[in-house]
Amino acid sequence: MGESPKRVTVPFVRAASARGERLAMLTAYDYPSARLADAAGADIVLVGDSLAMVVLGHADTLSVTMDEMLHHVKAARRGTERALLVADMPYGSFHLGPRQAVENALRFVKEAGASAVKIEGARIDVIAALVEAEVPVMGHIGLTPQSIHKFGGFKVQGRGAEARAALLEAAVAVEAAGAFALVLECIPSELAREVSARLEIPTIGIGAGPACGGQVLVFHDLLGIEERIAPRFVRRYAQLGTTAREALAAYVADVRSGAFPSEAEAFEDPAFPTAPVIERLYGS
Repeated sequence: MGESPKRVTVPFVRAASARGERLAMLTAYDYPSARLADAAGADIVLVGDSLAMVVLGHADTLSVTMDEMLHHVKAARRGTERALLVADMPYGSFHLGPRQAVENALRFVKEAGASAVKIEGARIDVIAALVEAEVPVMGHIGLTPQSIHKFGGFKVQGRGAEARAALLEAAVAVEAAGAFALVLECIPSELAREVSARLEIPTIGIGAGPACGGQVLVFHDLLGIEERIAPRFVRRYAQLGTTAREALAAYVADVRSGAFPSEAEAFEDPAFPTAPVIERLYGS
């Protein structure tokens, strides 16, 4: 295995499978979450369009805009020192074709400081145009949340011989178009294994089993901050939602009882006498 770089680059990620190294990717949406993910050693920080659900409170990812994504990518950039920062291209930012995709992707690079973008679906013309414009692209196939209306919801993809063959074909085409890595979401583990073996670029799984070249989870899911949904593929490494709620409730109780703040948490003015001195001076 090679020495870990001071800053992860696209070529470093692309060659991970050849080095026999597994990649750890985390989503992050602002300065503190990106700083934590980066300090934890994540190779890739993805500012995902999952922002729409876990930060902005929407029911799906379709509502988030380019301006909102740019705002959060900028913040995440400030918290990222080592990890490769990837910006998710939101719904509607590339669906009109290569020209629209290049214009929006360049904004992520020039305005927000992203090093790469992620594209959902086997949009081969779009991926090729971005690579030609020197914008590195991470692919994403399988369950693509921007296609939930087409799929009829958040459902496992690639089941059955026809769907399996189509997904494998799409993976090969995405790599041929120039993607440097490929996210596989919610597909059977055996299919993910087959795709990973077929490609030279690393696969990054989310709900795709252990055979991928790396894994990604949503920041709020693995820390237990997002509590509305608990996908089967999520492992809770903490229950920060519960911890935070208990801490906030304790604060509210202390304020109402007068226990917060204490005198130790208040300030004094040395030029102004304290109460005992006033009593002595005025005999009151």
